[in-house]
Amino acid sequence: MPAFPKLFQNLKTELQKSIVGYDALLTDVLVAIFSGGHVLLEGVPGLGKTFLVRTLSQVIGLEPGRVQCTPDLMPADILGTHIVNENDQGRRMMFFEKGPVFKNLLLVDEINRATPKTQAALLEVMQERCVTTGGERHMLPEPFFVLATQNPMEMEGTYPLPEAQLDRFMFKIKVPFPDLDSLVEISRRTTGFTEPTLKSILTGTDLMKMQRELAEMPVAEPVARYASQLILGTHPETPGVLPEIQRFVSYGASPRGLQSLIKGARVWAALHGSTAVSTDDIRAIAHVSLRHRIILNFEGEAQQIKVDDIITKVLDQVKTPAQKAE
Repeated sequence: MPAFPKLFQNLKTELQKSIVGYDALLTDVLVAIFSGGHVLLEGVPGLGKTFLVRTLSQVIGLEPGRVQCTPDLMPADILGTHIVNENDQGRRMMFFEKGPVFKNLLLVDEINRATPKTQAALLEVMQERCVTTGGERHMLPEPFFVLATQNPMEMEGTYPLPEAQLDRFMFKIKVPFPDLDSLVEISRRTTGFTEPTLKSILTGTDLMKMQRELAEMPVAEPVARYASQLILGTHPETPGVLPEIQRFVSYGASPRGLQSLIKGARVWAALHGSTAVSTDDIRAIAHVSLRHRIILNFEGEAQQIKVDDIITKVLDQVKTPAQKAE
């Protein structure tokens, strides 16, 4: 896909008309979208996480939906519900009223404020891309993405996402606080009455076509084995793993983590003009793919061990095929 790097850069340029900075974050989000995966954005309030989703929908040409999570939100509020209505013949019938999930790009704002019952309702939506209710299966529009946000600061009135729910997200991206220059630019752009006019670079049909083409990029067996060794290197029961893994980690990354590494590395390789996935592409997206899939034990939580540091050490320990050949 020789035109892909230029298209990707055009998307980022258009997004940055409204979004100040966040170059690496925008790259990671777009890589996930071209891979067909869902994204979990973690950051304190006011950093533009919600605004990012609205801007994305304009630039990529997708229909946006939004769910604002609260403790009293019920599954029917997001999935939809059956209502009684009259048909053309005047007879009363049960009709399914679709909820806000039936959009292309769904923002689930403050997902950790929803109760476990409502969080679980999103599992089928994210994995199967359909809603089953009243014995009927309703397919979601294609393409379909979930971008969820959570605030790591507020712990009262929140319900941490269970491991099975976290595993459905392809990437977990941390939203950093802007630096001084970015804050000054934000004050210039957002305190007036005019907003930049954004143009649509892609359509949903074009996006799905590119996803299929990217999925055909070859991955050599040594590269796939290297990615698999990274996954095994996060499991404390694997022989020869790091002492930190054995001491602080309860569960390692799942096979979905391996899928995220391979899918994301394909897009990363195409972005840099490669025709095949390399170990450098795998390493480039290891942190966003694995940081939410490594579960610390009690000692790791008590000592406030950073999962990102563990991933970095695993990347240093597991040798690439080139390093083994030396």
